[in-house]
Amino acid sequence: MSSLAEYFAKNRPTPKWSFGQRVQGKYQGVPFVGTTGGEGMVNETEGSLVTVFLDLPLKAKDGWHMTFVKVKPNTLSVRS
Repeated sequence: MSSLAEYFAKNRPTPKWSFGQRVQGKYQGVPFVGTTGGEGMVNETEGSLVTVFLDLPLKAKDGWHMTFVKVKPNTLSVRS
């Protein structure tokens, strides 16, 4: 039987994005540019979400997002 440290080292999901990376993407069809905050696993079925701090306010279908949005990691790309 392995210890908890060994179990989590083997089974922990690895983040794709690190803190402070410049990214671009679309949130509900609206393009945005921002900086990644953190990536966290919601649950096994939904996967992880990345917090992106926005450069400018974003008006989406569900209202205004002034500071940040949470998106799936595969919807982002590196800002060049």
